Amino acid sequence: MDTAASRPPVLLIGLDPYRAPGPWDPEPVVEAIDAGLQRFAERNVGVETCLIGLDGSNDVETVVGNALRARPWECVIVCGGLRTADDQVELFERLINLVRRHAPDAAIAFNTTPSNTFDAAARWIM
Repeated sequence: MDTAASRPPVLLIGLDPYRAPGPWDPEPVVEAIDAGLQRFAERNVGVETCLIGLDGSNDVETVVGNALRARPWECVIVCGGLRTADDQVELFERLINLVRRHAPDAAIAFNTTPSNTFDAAARWIM
């Protein structure tokens, strides 16, 4: 998803709520992500999402690597769902190393919830 076309470009790497494990309702998370992205649009700050699944449907290195190489990013946000689960430490490390390799000039930021995603980016780009 692209929101706003102006710079600075921000890439948001997160979990696709529809492809996260467990019996749960992804809709509240989808709504929260959409509301968080709306804050970028309100401030005319470009953002693109790269949502990955934990269901085995993605080659994470390829999907995230392609997103990182798509354009120069000023900030890459790695979302909380990828950082906070103990069983995702290896994936988190892989993601950070992909950012370091493919977007070495980008600031790396972390949100804690979808509602403070813009705030995470603003710490580095505003």
